[in-house]
Amino acid sequence: MSREILVNTKEEMQKAKICIIIPTYNNDKTISSVIYSVLEYSKDVIVVNDGSTDKTKDILIELKDQITLISYPKNKGKGFALKQGFKKAREKGFQGAITIDSDGQHLSEDIPLLINAYLKNPNSLIIGQRTFNNPNMPQKNSFANKFSNFWFKLQTGKKLNDTQTGFRLYPLKKIRKMKPINNRYEAEYELLVRCAWRNIQLIEQPINVYYPPIEERVSHFRPTKDFVRISLLNTFLTIAAFFYGYWSMMIRRK
Repeated sequence: MSREILVNTKEEMQKAKICIIIPTYNNDKTISSVIYSVLEYSKDVIVVNDGSTDKTKDILIELKDQITLISYPKNKGKGFALKQGFKKAREKGFQGAITIDSDGQHLSEDIPLLINAYLKNPNSLIIGQRTFNNPNMPQKNSFANKFSNFWFKLQTGKKLNDTQTGFRLYPLKKIRKMKPINNRYEAEYELLVRCAWRNIQLIEQPINVYYPPIEERVSHFRPTKDFVRISLLNTFLTIAAFFYGYWSMMIRRK
């Protein structure tokens, strides 16, 4: 990545009032490298420590002069962490926020791609679309995304290729009254559906992704509990789509 692109990206992010939000929970092996990599593109980085019990808290304290740190002792879920990050971003006057996971799967050098897409489509939600032909992608990820994509089309009538990615650029003004019902990671999916219901434009931007070797992967997914929660959410959103979502999209088109 050339220095010119880095400088231009920093300038564009400052001009457009866009920050970066990193929610993290027990990612002490990757969190510092993720923070340092995004600091190359922006000095406005908000990190939300979602009750980590490993060395993440100590690492973040060492970096507190370079970031805005939000921390609380008990894990409350990615959705809750994002709500805290969005709230802080608005308090600091930002109009947009890039969310990026702290496990190192998203590549900071793709940040300019999201910025460019956003500048071409102001007030849109930019979605970092992963490629699913990556041989290192876990099969469960591919299945989960196809499953999620099916429900998204049913609930919104719109098609997306990647409804599970956490690498996004949110238009904060457009979603200022949109607080996820869920506090866990499925809150990101809920936000997509509700943005679609409000006719906020959803733009997919192809990105690269890194999947570490199996022995190095960190997953907080709990198969039984999380599947039950996801099923309940999809049931609720499907019912809500018929009584509110479709009508909302129809009215807002006028």
